[in-house]
Amino acid sequence: MTTVDPEYAREAERDARRARRFTRINKADAWFQVLGLAWLTPILKAAAGDNPRTQMKDIWRLLGVPLLAIAGFLLLWGTLAPRVETSLGAVPGPAQVWEEAVNLHEDAQAKAAKREKFEAMVAKRNDKLIAEGRADEVKTIAYTGAPSYYEQIWTSIRTVFFGFLIGSAVAIPLGILAGLSPYANSAINPLVQIFKPVSPLAWLPIVTMIISAAVATNDGLFSKSFLISAITVTLCSLWPTLINTALGVASIDKDLVNVSKVLKMNTWTKITKLVLPSALPLIFTGLRLSLGVGWMVLIAAEMLAQNPGLGKFVWDEFQNGSSQSLAKIMVAVFTIGIIGFLLDRVMYALQSLFTFSNNR
Repeated sequence: MTTVDPEYAREAERDARRARRFTRINKADAWFQVLGLAWLTPILKAAAGDNPRTQMKDIWRLLGVPLLAIAGFLLLWGTLAPRVETSLGAVPGPAQVWEEAVNLHEDAQAKAAKREKFEAMVAKRNDKLIAEGRADEVKTIAYTGAPSYYEQIWTSIRTVFFGFLIGSAVAIPLGILAGLSPYANSAINPLVQIFKPVSPLAWLPIVTMIISAAVATNDGLFSKSFLISAITVTLCSLWPTLINTALGVASIDKDLVNVSKVLKMNTWTKITKLVLPSALPLIFTGLRLSLGVGWMVLIAAEMLAQNPGLGKFVWDEFQNGSSQSLAKIMVAVFTIGIIGFLLDRVMYALQSLFTFSNNR
């Protein structure tokens, strides 16, 4: 009869726990990559007992170097900005921009409190009328105060997604058609080449006139300015999705096409079972590009259409011309950049969920 060495058993258990930790870290790394947090992986591995020297190299590359670059940018900005004089004064440095970001946050909180107070007063008035038996006099009074900075951000996000979804709904079916049929591709390709380079500033007057003629008032589900901005986004952002979808569909494995013929699949089954799964990586690449283009186009569209989003915020501050305006515009610039990055991460996460290819 043999006995198991207790020390050996404990060592084996420690090795098993360590292996399980690294397995979980490696699984989490896929999502860290999606979220732009890849630097967390070497930190977790170092904490779990992996080779510290190797992990420190990865930490320096993934976290140290980017932080050093950002610090260098802020130092250069803070040094050079005061030397550049504009009609609104010197270009604000990082400290002034941060101060205005804090002021915008506090202003948004104050406006939210003011809105809540107004809505509470309206609700109290209506409750009193109902209690007095005068329910026919109850009214829903809309709040007409200026939107806060956060409300303007939300308006821009809603607008870009509305335009992006319309563009995707048009581009994906046309891309599938162009990828499946050489004749359809020949018909669609000239239109793509003509309209793809057109600036949003050229589309905007046309869209404005059409929407103004089709929508008489702002009392509907969407305001005129919202529709003008969203449709301009649609017209400028659908092309990357259309092109990538057509390329993805045209590039599917010919053996799969032959299998569909042998099995005598109808067109709908062929598209849903063979074409779309094979083309999804390139379709998502097109969607990511389209969303990025749409977000860039949106700011210019909101400036001219006066849709109450970030574009209008930038335009109003430019027109305002106060000493804080330039710093507020720079806050908006950083906000636009950060939101653009987050939107791309959202699309990348969806791509990771729905595709099983390393071709991103």
